[in-house]
Amino acid sequence: MFKRWQFWLGAGISALFLLIALRNLHLSEVWDAMRTAQYIWIVPGVAIYFFGVWARTWRWDYLLRPVKKIPVRRLFPVVVIGYMGNNIFPVRAGELIRAYLLRQREGISISTSLATIIVERVFDGLVMLMFVFIGLPFTPMPRWLQGMVIAASLLFFGALAVFMTLAIKVEWAEVVYGWVIDHVVPARFRPPVRGFADRFMVGLRSLRSGRAVLMLFLTSVVIWLAETVKYWFVMHAFDFTVPFWVLMLMNGIVNLATTIPSSPGYVGTFDAPGIEILTLFGVDRAVAASYTLVLHLALWLPITLLGLWYMTRESLSWREFTQAEKSLA
Repeated sequence: MFKRWQFWLGAGISALFLLIALRNLHLSEVWDAMRTAQYIWIVPGVAIYFFGVWARTWRWDYLLRPVKKIPVRRLFPVVVIGYMGNNIFPVRAGELIRAYLLRQREGISISTSLATIIVERVFDGLVMLMFVFIGLPFTPMPRWLQGMVIAASLLFFGALAVFMTLAIKVEWAEVVYGWVIDHVVPARFRPPVRGFADRFMVGLRSLRSGRAVLMLFLTSVVIWLAETVKYWFVMHAFDFTVPFWVLMLMNGIVNLATTIPSSPGYVGTFDAPGIEILTLFGVDRAVAASYTLVLHLALWLPITLLGLWYMTRESLSWREFTQAEKSLA
């Protein structure tokens, strides 16, 4: 389904981050911390996490309303399968799978769906930055953290400005991308590329309303606060305590880091920043590593299992997902 170079690039980046995560660690100490953890705390964490998944589904419904109103109960399995795809395929392929399934079930074009999904990611990034900014005044600033915050700020604030401009200045945007297509794209590819761009613009309609932008931002805050509450519940399984804002900072940093291409499941890119943040606040490195690894698994496994269950219930095959790559036109 995906190019070999994408696999090896992701594997190489994950290996680098794992080396950072494992340095100065005694694995026997990590195992001792995991062995003595009180895993019952994961149960309420998983419950609040799935509340966040429901909120993600409602947000996507809100983004799609200018195109088509779809009940949340019909969207929820599509969202879950998409997040499962992110966990087991490289380069966040679950987003493309989600758009493909929505076209198959609801008749919404893939390019329109992708526009709404990209808008979701932009708002997610902005909330992650907000979480980081809340913690920065109280946080030692290593050089890697400074660089990540600067790069992410430029990326997400820049993307929001571009998409809001495209959504509001529709005629201007059509002129600009029409000129680019006419002067850059070979003639035989112009009609499908123009069609893709036109349908992509449809997916940005929700950004024309200030009220809608505020609703999307507030819903994104609720989503990520719910995930941070899961971090808080899982923390109680281990022998350390940090303030809630530290977990918000950790959540922001690890999720910004997972935008970097890596192996499926964000191996390494989730773990290394999480361990580093906790050790900055005095948590023993072995305990920080055991907590981060368990948290990572507790985030990965439930949504992946539920996605597999929905695949089985709806008679989807892995081969069907390979069609997603061919369906962008």
